[in-house]
Amino acid sequence: MNWDRIEGNWKQMTGAAKAQWGDLTDDEITETRGNREKLVGKVQERYGIEKDEAERQVDEFASKY
Repeated sequence: MNWDRIEGNWKQMTGAAKAQWGDLTDDEITETRGNREKLVGKVQERYGIEKDEAERQVDEFASKY
């Protein structure tokens, strides 16, 4: 699924994102509004990982949908 569709369906996908990244708060997930770069930033910040790894995780998440 491309990111335009993910952004458009973000409200329905927040549960899946919460399951994927349980340490992110509901507010943090909502704040991203499905924006890939914002989500990468939140994952990177919360989990203390490199940007490349955060991007890999977010892309893997997106490939499921």
